[in-house]
Amino acid sequence: MEKKRMIMIGEKESFIVKVMIKKVQEAGVDCSFARWTVNDVNAVLDSDVALVAMYLGEDEHPTNEILRFLNDKLLDMDERMMVIGSGAELDLVLDNIPGDLIYKVFRRPVNNEEYVASVTDLFGKIESGEFKKTILIVDDDPNYLSLVREWLKSTYKVAMANSGLQAIKWLGKHKADLILLDYEMPVTTGPQVLEMLRSDEETKGIPVMFLTGKSDKQSVMSVVALKPENYFLKSIQKQELLDKLAEYFAKNR
Repeated sequence: MEKKRMIMIGEKESFIVKVMIKKVQEAGVDCSFARWTVNDVNAVLDSDVALVAMYLGEDEHPTNEILRFLNDKLLDMDERMMVIGSGAELDLVLDNIPGDLIYKVFRRPVNNEEYVASVTDLFGKIESGEFKKTILIVDDDPNYLSLVREWLKSTYKVAMANSGLQAIKWLGKHKADLILLDYEMPVTTGPQVLEMLRSDEETKGIPVMFLTGKSDKQSVMSVVALKPENYFLKSIQKQELLDKLAEYFAKNR
């Protein structure tokens, strides 16, 4: 399910903040206000929230505690942030929140039309899947391919290849953020595919995680020896796989 909401946070819900909230609501975006304390933000920051907008009025300085909290939370939940402010207040936030977490900065006084356009543009990109990571699944078993695709398709862009050579061909025209690669395939095995990927400048940097049906010590050691990003037994369940992938992308943002 796509994230559908945003929250506006600030020291107080001033007249200007109320107007900005009303403008995005009129544009069809669900938006609510929260004071920028850890407890208040944590109470409304759930998995449906796609954007946190912070409004900094004159002489309004968020605490280091809330800035650290937002930094950690935005990373964990893969959410984005807009900052509205000026002067020292704005510099404080930009010095404490990494640039890759901030979608856009607006300096006061804000052009409301530009602000609303940026918010709706962001939600349009989210709806189209532009921000989703792309995962290529490579497996000669069509049933397993379809199963894993069903598990992942609501969270990621998913492509499928039923052989190593088909995967190499697909990667010649497309980009992937991660490859889930079957270890035991006929003709071209998983290790052979990994070797080909690592020998090509265009694909050597793509992270690979193996899928294997064998859990005995010798088989596992053979997989680990190739130094993939990770490996999963094919008996893994949906939620565990989703959790491990989310954890990987959070750490390697």
